[in-house]
Amino acid sequence: MEAFMERNLGLFFIVALCALAWATESIFHPVSEQHRSAALEFFSSADGHFGSLEETYEALRTFQVLGIEKDAKIQTSACASVIETLKSPTPGTKQIFHALITNSLLTCDIGHEAFQGIQSGLTDSLNDATALLDFYYAIGSLVLLKGQTPEVSLNEGDANRIVQSIKTLSQSDGRWRLNSNNPESRFDAAGMAIEAIAGVISLSTSEINQNVIDALKNDIVKLFDGIQRYDDGAYYFEEKLVDAHGYQGPLSVSAAVVRGIAAFAAVTPESLHLSDEKIVGLAKYFLGIGVPGSAKDLYNQIDALACINNLKGSIPLLLSFPATVISSTKNNQVKVKATNVLGSVIPNLSVKLMQIFTKGSKDGSVIDQKLKYDHENEVHVLETLPESIDIGSYIFSFEAVFYDPEQKKNYATGGRTKVPIYITGVVSIDNAEIAILDSDSGSSESIKFDINRENTVSLSANHLQKMKLSFHLSTPSQNSFKPKQAFLKLTHESGVEHIFLVGSSVKKFEIVLDFLGLVEKLFYLSGKYSIHLTLGDSAMENSFLRTLGYIELDLPDAPEKAPRPPPQRVDVYSRYGPKPEIAHIFRAPEKTAPTWLSNTFLALVIIPFIGFIVLLFGLGANFKGFPKTTASAAFALLFHIGIAAALLLYVAFWIKLDLFTTLKALGLIGAFLLVVGHKTLAYLAAASSSSKLKSS
Repeated sequence: MEAFMERNLGLFFIVALCALAWATESIFHPVSEQHRSAALEFFSSADGHFGSLEETYEALRTFQVLGIEKDAKIQTSACASVIETLKSPTPGTKQIFHALITNSLLTCDIGHEAFQGIQSGLTDSLNDATALLDFYYAIGSLVLLKGQTPEVSLNEGDANRIVQSIKTLSQSDGRWRLNSNNPESRFDAAGMAIEAIAGVISLSTSEINQNVIDALKNDIVKLFDGIQRYDDGAYYFEEKLVDAHGYQGPLSVSAAVVRGIAAFAAVTPESLHLSDEKIVGLAKYFLGIGVPGSAKDLYNQIDALACINNLKGSIPLLLSFPATVISSTKNNQVKVKATNVLGSVIPNLSVKLMQIFTKGSKDGSVIDQKLKYDHENEVHVLETLPESIDIGSYIFSFEAVFYDPEQKKNYATGGRTKVPIYITGVVSIDNAEIAILDSDSGSSESIKFDINRENTVSLSANHLQKMKLSFHLSTPSQNSFKPKQAFLKLTHESGVEHIFLVGSSVKKFEIVLDFLGLVEKLFYLSGKYSIHLTLGDSAMENSFLRTLGYIELDLPDAPEKAPRPPPQRVDVYSRYGPKPEIAHIFRAPEKTAPTWLSNTFLALVIIPFIGFIVLLFGLGANFKGFPKTTASAAFALLFHIGIAAALLLYVAFWIKLDLFTTLKALGLIGAFLLVVGHKTLAYLAAASSSSKLKSS
C-alpha cells in the first residue's frame, strides 16, 4: 500500500508538471526592457573601444534596433578605426565591409577620394572572386559605398555574370556551398548568397534576367522546405554537419537566412509568397530564446527580429498576453496586446476570442467575441468570461482582424493564436464528516467539522474498526471540483508516516481505512496518530495542508516475523547544532590556617629581623669598607638594592605571587646580583691588596 501510494504521489507531481509545461509552452513576448539591459551589459566599454570593427558594428546595430542612445566615446573611437582601416594601403574586403557597415551607422567624416579608391579595389576583387565569402563582402561593400557615392553601380553584363557565378554554388535543396572545392552545403551560406544576389540587383543599372529572379525564389521555397519546427510552433534552421568544424548554432544560421530573405524582399517588387506560419514561426523562435547569454547571440537575435519586422508583406503580428493566470476571485480580465516583434503596437485592428478548448478536447466551443480596446493601456480586454467557463485550464483561440483589408497584406498573422489560460478561484469545502465504523453495526462515532480551519478532532479505534472521511468540493459556479492532489496522512507519535489517496465519486470525496487490513502496513504500532489532509490544485486558490486532529489506535501485538517500522531519517544538520553545555567542577580549595595564626607567625618572623638591625647599629657596625669611588660605589649600592629586591620578592611570594612567577623574577634578580656583586667584590679585593702593600 505504501509503495503504491508513493508511486501515485509521484504520478500526481508529474501530471502537475506536465500541466505547467502545457500552460507555458506557447507564450511568446516581444522585445522587452530585459533585452535593453542585456545589451548595455554585453556591449559595455569604458573607453568606447571594442575588440574589432565587427564587434563595434554588432554593438551599434543592437543599440539602434533597441533604441539605445550610443555613447559619444563609441562614436569617436569607432570613427578612428573606420578611417584607419579605409586609408590602409592594402585592406581586405572583409575589413572594408565591416568598416563601411559601421560607418553606415556613424556617418564618419571620410573624404570622397577615399571612397573612390576603395571602389576600384572592390571591383577588382569582385572580378577575381570565386568563393562565396569573397562575393559576399565585395558586393556588400559596394552596396554600402552606393549610399555614399551614388555613381557606384554594375552594368547589366557584369551583374548577370556575377549572379551566375554565385548560382553555381547553389544546391538542389536550396542550400549553398561556400566554394566550389567544398561539397558541403549549408543554410547560412544560402542566406549570404541570397543577400549577395540582392546586392547585385540593387547595384545593377538595368533589370536582372527574370528567369534568374524566379530561380532564386524557387531556391528560397526549397530552403524553407528544410526548416525545422518545435511543438510550440517555432521554426528554425539548423545545420546537420558530420564534422563539427565550422559548426554554427541554429540562432546564427537562422539569423543569416533571415538577413538574406529580408535583403532580397527589399529589392524585388513582387511578393516572395512565403508561408505566414513559417515566418511567424521564425519570429517565435527568436523571441522564445528570451535573453541570450552572449553578445554575439544577442546581436543575431535582435538583428534577425529587425529584419523580420521589415519583411515586406510578411511582417509578423504577435499577440502577447500580460497574464495567463486569471483569478475569478479578484475579477481579473484576459488582456491581449497586438504588437510587432519589437514591441510596437499595431493600430487599426481588433482582437476576437474565437474558440475555447478544454484540456484534451479537440473540439472547442465557438465564442466569436470581440475584445474591447483600452486606448490608455493599448491592450484588448475580454471584460467578462463566457458563462460556461469555470475554474480550470483552457486553451483560448484568438484572431486579429484588420479594419482595412489592404493593411492585412502587410502582415503575417500565422492564423489563430492559441494560448493556455488558467482560471483560478476559491473552492468551497463543505459537508466534511469523519466517523469510526464498526465492521458489523455501521457507524458508532461520527463528527461533522469545518475543514476550512484547524481542527482538534479526537477519535479512538481498534483494529476491528474503520475510519471514514468524506467531504464535498464545489467551484464558484457550484460545480463539483476534483483537485489534482487529495491525500490523507497518518503520522504516528514515533514519526512513522502513512499516506493514502482520497478517492472521489460524482458527488463527494471519500476514503475508508480498514484498520484490520492495515495492521501490517501500520507495523502494529498502537498509540496516537495525527490526521493530516492535503488538497491542492493549480486552479485552486485555497490549496492547503491541514491537521484535522488525532486518532488513538489500539492494535494487536506484532507477531514474531512481522515487519518492523523503517528507521526514521536523521537530520544531518543536527550534528552541527549547539552541543550541551559542559559544567566544569573545580577542586575545592584546601583548608588553611586561621588568619590570626598566620599573622602571629609573620610577627614572630619579623621580630628577629628587626632585632638584628637594632643590634647591628648598637654594636657599632663598620661602614668604612664601603667603596669611595663613583663607579665602585654605584655597583655596591646596586648590589644592596638587588638583595633588598630579592627579600621583597620573598615577601610578595608569601603574600600573593605563585611559585612560577616568583622563580622567573628571582632568575632576573639573581643574574643582576651576579654582575654587580662580581664588580663589588673585585673592588674590595683590589682595595685589600693595596692596603697590605702600603703597610709593608
